[in-house]
Amino acid sequence: MLVAALLLAGRGHLHRLGLPHPSVAQVLEATDVSRSRAYELCDGLLAALPSLQRPVGRPATTTPIAACDDIAYALSQQVLRFLMDHPGCVSGGPARRRYSDPFRHFILALRAQHADVELERFAAAVLVPLGTLKPWLDARAATDADATHEAPAPNEDCADLDTTSHSPQIHTVLTCWKTWQGTFTDFCDHVRNEQRIAFGRSLIAQILFVHGARRPHRRRGRSPDERALRGAFETFFGGAQWVGDGSPIVVTLGQERFGFNLELMVDAHSGGFVGISVRDQEDSAAVTEALRDGAQTTGEVPLALLLDNRPSNHTTDVDTALGDLTLRIRATQGRPQNKAHCEGGFGLFQQSIPPLELHALTGRDLARCVLALVAQTWARTLNHRPRLDRGGRSRVELYNQPVTPAQIDAARAALQERCRQQQLARTTAAARQDPLVRTLLDEAFERLGLLDPERHLRVAIARYPLDVVVDAVAIFEAKRRVHMLPQGVDARYLLGIARNLGDAREGIAIAETLLRARLDARDRLLAPLVQAREAARLDTPDLRARVLRFVDLALAANRCIDRLFWLLATADAIHLETHGDPAPLVHAAARHIHATHRVTYRERLDAARFLIAKIAPLD
Repeated sequence: MLVAALLLAGRGHLHRLGLPHPSVAQVLEATDVSRSRAYELCDGLLAALPSLQRPVGRPATTTPIAACDDIAYALSQQVLRFLMDHPGCVSGGPARRRYSDPFRHFILALRAQHADVELERFAAAVLVPLGTLKPWLDARAATDADATHEAPAPNEDCADLDTTSHSPQIHTVLTCWKTWQGTFTDFCDHVRNEQRIAFGRSLIAQILFVHGARRPHRRRGRSPDERALRGAFETFFGGAQWVGDGSPIVVTLGQERFGFNLELMVDAHSGGFVGISVRDQEDSAAVTEALRDGAQTTGEVPLALLLDNRPSNHTTDVDTALGDLTLRIRATQGRPQNKAHCEGGFGLFQQSIPPLELHALTGRDLARCVLALVAQTWARTLNHRPRLDRGGRSRVELYNQPVTPAQIDAARAALQERCRQQQLARTTAAARQDPLVRTLLDEAFERLGLLDPERHLRVAIARYPLDVVVDAVAIFEAKRRVHMLPQGVDARYLLGIARNLGDAREGIAIAETLLRARLDARDRLLAPLVQAREAARLDTPDLRARVLRFVDLALAANRCIDRLFWLLATADAIHLETHGDPAPLVHAAARHIHATHRVTYRERLDAARFLIAKIAPLD
């Protein structure tokens, strides 16, 4: 019947357009339908056709504006109620605001409940800028600018704290801190401005510390006095050994800023600046150019040239420029005093020259020539300046001291022995490498385009276990993909990542073993943790909520063993109680970790790595 109605409806249009069409009798005979029923359906079909025509483009939303306004109002009310219950959780001004960890967690939970609301409308309703909200949802918040409850340690101005004469004020400070959710700096401003208590930051910090309300994060101590290492660099005579290094220099020309690399060659014995090169970047061409300039200045090449471990310093071009008369020696890793001659020279250069700002309408070549002229003038002047630590002799006089053939032979033998020991150490390290790790590194270096002509960096990285190398390469690639790598880094940055991960892996493994041993022995110190874990399991039957609660307890722990306990509880909950794909829970836990700015970015990254390593181990 529907076919008959369709044919009758189209018959009129075909007739009007002069196209071939069947008669009414032919349609009714072919479809075996009565005339009255066919025309009844035809009239209904023609009446419904106009409603099927829609405009081009996406259909308009069917969500009523009143409903969207109701949702926005409800979201704003919840956020306002949270702000009233947690004073200080949002601080700062319109240009820059700081958010506490509980507030970020509250917004994430609110977003999970209202995932169907458009993200722009949700951000406007909760009064969080869209650019701030997106990193929270993507778990990429990697800044420590919003770290809460952090302040310098108390100093001498609060050593004589009298808790009796200020007891009402101290009680007010402690009461306010119990409900405070913002940063420590903002809390100090709140105490002074809103509570009218004239206490300084150090005094407030000690009050909270003495009463056990706050434990300040202390900075790492400085390294031992470098003066103890002075004089440890072995020198022979002028021209025996040069030290080469580069430093970035910026020249301002009008409204433009140009960056160059100043390569310097310094004689280790006299401290004389013998060679200079100015190029766009620190590469092998800069080393060879500075070496040639030094040879023209002194009339000879050195017996040895010490360069740092940058891959561009150890290419075939540099070896060709050195020839057979000059040995190439690597600077010892972890000993910056190896290049103290160059570093001191760069420091004097920065102190001696005025700001290199040229306000002229010229190009880049002029800026480079001006920098080269200034550097050459400075070096030549300094080379002839008397040195008080060398008996009033200048660098030129020290360089031109007479040298006997025996001194030359002794210096050459000592430098050759140093090169032999370095090569022997590299050969021994290469023999201990895992072939799988070496293959993985070769592929990674080729894929990332990292320069390592003599494989020294790969040998150093391959001494770490497979999982550490995999994590290091992944972190390096991720940082490069989101443009978070420092400018001009090379394969040595990857080595630093592997070293840090290896140290962290060793420390975590030791702590985890101690923790599990104590758990097996039912240590009394861990009994409260076990009771708290069981109570959390009973109070939080929902798996996702339980995982996030374990994460909160882990990041709130002050002791390393407590944090490992809760991270293990989190990993066990995901690994043992997840019957399907654990990825959603892992993603939620990682996002919750990176939204907790109470701990540093390094601690957040270590916590996320620990969870993933336990849930998806490589071995």
